[in-house]
Amino acid sequence: MAKHRIFTTSFASVYPHYVAKAEKKGRTRNEVDEIILWLTGYSQEVLAARLEDQMDFETFFADAPHLNPARGLIRGVVCGVRVEDIKEPTMREIRYLDKLIDELARGKAMETILRKA
Repeated sequence: MAKHRIFTTSFASVYPHYVAKAEKKGRTRNEVDEIILWLTGYSQEVLAARLEDQMDFETFFADAPHLNPARGLIRGVVCGVRVEDIKEPTMREIRYLDKLIDELARGKAMETILRKA
C-alpha cells in the first residue's frame, strides 16, 4: 500500500498554516511552538532547524527525541476520524498535532491542551 502523501510533505510547508489558524483566533506562534515541543520533545532550536531543513512529516516524527506519553490522552475527531482509532502510528502522530492545534484555535487553555492534571 502506498504511503499517504502527507508523510512526504514538508513539515515546514504546513507549519505556517498551523500558525495562521492559531493567529486568526487570537493565539500566538509561541503557543503553536509550545504544543509542538510538548508533543515531540524537540527544543526550540532543533524545531527551527527542522523547519529550515524542510524535513518531511514522517521523518519529523520518527526523529522526535521524546514523544510525550500523555499524547495518548488526546481524544476526539479530526477530519472526520477519531484520533484514538487511527492504527498507522505516523498518521496518528500527525492527527494528534492537528487536534491540539484545533483545540488552541478554539480557545482552550494551554493547561488543558497539554493534558496537565
